[in-house]
Amino acid sequence: MKDAPEPLRAMPQADALGTNQSGMRAQNERLVLTLIRRHGALSKSEIARLTGLSVQTVSVIMRALEDERLILRGEPQRGRVGQPSVPMKLNPRGAFFHGLKIGRRSVEMVLTDFLGTILERRLRQHDYPDYDSVLRFALETAGDLVGALSADERQRVAGLGIAMPFEIWGWATVIGVHPEAMTPWKERDIKQDLSAALALPVFLQNDATAACSAELVFGTHEQPSDFLHFYVAFFIGGGVVLDGRLFQGPTGNAGAVGSMPVPDRTGRMRQLIDLASLVTLEKRLQAKGIDASCLWTSSEAWPLPEDILADWLDEAAQAIAHAVHGALAVLDFSAVKIDGWMPQEVRCDLAYRVASYLRDHDLTGLVMPDIQEGSIGPDARALGAASQPLLARFLVAYLR
Repeated sequence: MKDAPEPLRAMPQADALGTNQSGMRAQNERLVLTLIRRHGALSKSEIARLTGLSVQTVSVIMRALEDERLILRGEPQRGRVGQPSVPMKLNPRGAFFHGLKIGRRSVEMVLTDFLGTILERRLRQHDYPDYDSVLRFALETAGDLVGALSADERQRVAGLGIAMPFEIWGWATVIGVHPEAMTPWKERDIKQDLSAALALPVFLQNDATAACSAELVFGTHEQPSDFLHFYVAFFIGGGVVLDGRLFQGPTGNAGAVGSMPVPDRTGRMRQLIDLASLVTLEKRLQAKGIDASCLWTSSEAWPLPEDILADWLDEAAQAIAHAVHGALAVLDFSAVKIDGWMPQEVRCDLAYRVASYLRDHDLTGLVMPDIQEGSIGPDARALGAASQPLLARFLVAYLR
C-alpha cells in the first residue's frame, strides 16, 4: 500500500526574479509556480529565460515540484531542431484550500483546488451573522467538504481563508438586530477559534479586499498593473492593486471606497455606501411592499420591477463615477473593475452606466481609465478567501 505523502512544505516568500544561490530553492519554487499559473504552461527553457535562473537550476526545481505533485508534464512540443520541449502545468489536485465568506445575509464555505476551481460549497442564509452559528457552520462544513477528497488529498489541504467585513459588530442597526447580538464579534476572534479547532493555517481579510484578490489571482482577463476594484454586495466595498500587487495598507483597509464622499442627485454629500449598496435597493423594494429576498437567495436572476432596478442602477452608477473621479486625482489607475453579487446582465449594465457618467466629468489633467466588468462575480469573496492560503504558501506576491 502506498504511503500517504508528507504534508506540503511551507515555502518562504520570493522576490520577482530567481536566484542561483544555494539554499534558495523554496523561494525559486514559488516563483516558478507563479509563472506557470500566469502563463498556463511553460517549458524549462522558457522558465529559465523569464527568471534568469540557469537551466540546470530550473531542472532541479521542476523535479522537486513534480515529485511533490504540484506540477504535471504536458505533451511534448516538437520544434524545428533539437529535443522536443515539454511544457509543465499546475496539477489541479496538487493542493486544496478552504474559503469562508461571512456576510451580513449569508455564510458560505468553499473548497477549491490548486487552480481555483470550486469543487464543493455549502451556503446558508441568515438574518444576521450569529457568532456561534457561524463558527459551528465553518467547523462542520470544513470537515464535510474534504469528504470529497481521497485520504492522500486531505493531507494537501493547505489552509483556510476568511473574508468578512471588518468591525462587523458596528453594522447591527443596519442589519436590523440589537447591537448586543453582534457583541461576540467584538469580544472573540474567529480566526483564532478556527485555527485552534482545525489545526490549519487560517488567514483573515476584509471581504471587499478579498474580492479584489480573487480578481487579481483568478481573473480571466490580462490584468493591468494598476486598477481600482469595486465590489457591490450588501454594502459596496473596494480594493486597490498597485504595480501588480494587492495593496492593503497598514490596517488592511485600503480601498475602503464605501466611505468616499460623493454627491447624490440633489447635490447633497453622502457616503458611497449609502447610494451604491444592495441594501439601498432592498429598502426601496420593501418600501413598495415587494419581497426583496431574491437579492440574497440568488445572484443569477432577480425578478424585480424594471423601473426600481433601473433607478437604483442609475443612482449607483453616478455615485461610483464620482468616486472614480476622486480616486483618479490621487492615483493614476489605468483601469477600474466593477463586480458584485448580482446577475451578469445587471453587472454589465452597471459598468456601462459608470463609464457613461464618468465620460461626462471634467477629467482635465487626468486620464480616462478603462471601465471593465469584473470577471469573478458572485464567487469573488469566497474565492478571495481561498486565495489567501494559496498566496501565502505557494506564490510570489507580484511580478513586475
